[in-house]
Amino acid sequence: MSRLCRVKNIEIGAGRPLAVIAGPCVIESREMGLAIGRTLRDACRELGLAYIFKASFDKANRSSIASPRGPGLETGVEWIASIAAELGVPCTTDIHEPSQAEPAARRIDLLQIPAFLCRQTDLLVAAGRAAATHGRAVNVKKGQFLSPGEMSGPVRKLTETSCHNVMLTERGTFFGYGRLVNDFLGLGDLMELKGKGVEAPPPVCFDCTHSTQLPGAGEQTGGRPDRAPLLARAAVAAGVHAVFIECHPEPAKALSDASTMLPLAGVPALLKQLAAIRAAG
Repeated sequence: MSRLCRVKNIEIGAGRPLAVIAGPCVIESREMGLAIGRTLRDACRELGLAYIFKASFDKANRSSIASPRGPGLETGVEWIASIAAELGVPCTTDIHEPSQAEPAARRIDLLQIPAFLCRQTDLLVAAGRAAATHGRAVNVKKGQFLSPGEMSGPVRKLTETSCHNVMLTERGTFFGYGRLVNDFLGLGDLMELKGKGVEAPPPVCFDCTHSTQLPGAGEQTGGRPDRAPLLARAAVAAGVHAVFIECHPEPAKALSDASTMLPLAGVPALLKQLAAIRAAG
């Protein structure tokens, strides 16, 4: 049985309500973030799902140097934390450099490690120490270049910093050119992760929107967001403990990941389907 990951007042893992980590890709404004978060919180509350507000203060991994990146660490963390406080829910954001771990952990409940950085020792150590100091949790996205079993390495690096409050996220695996593949055999392996330093498998989240990316599809990454609901339903049926969804009132106008985010208006109906699948399991 997997261990639990505690994010403020939410427990994620076996026997707990399905957790929903959702929000915009990059935080574009406090007002927009609050509107998105309120819609998602209310939908999750009605369905008995746990909700964590998600947004990024900086998108460091962009296809073009000219792409919008976000408001930055200080302003972005303030917006994200204040939105979560007003909504009465936990919050998460991604960090990209070791120096960002401590200031983020002062306000953010769940520190996210991006997939491309999941093996960066200095970043993991900084995140683990900051999380342990402030009573936070760390969510590590599985690199598209790693097998499920290789994720025992990042887990071990965190536990060796005394951070045992850990979750892992699946977001697709590279296959050929311009395509991510979702390996559900591997998803099962990730949920049963074993290895040196892994006391028990951490809970697993499935990122249904980034998993539809088409990397290298042009100057900006392409995507198939129409398939995200299918992937989310399959992942919940497979037994994941959380789902990760990026959404926006008007995805085509979003400053980041416009090609993969779901329209906000359609997310409550998807959550209703996921709740029913979870209940049937």
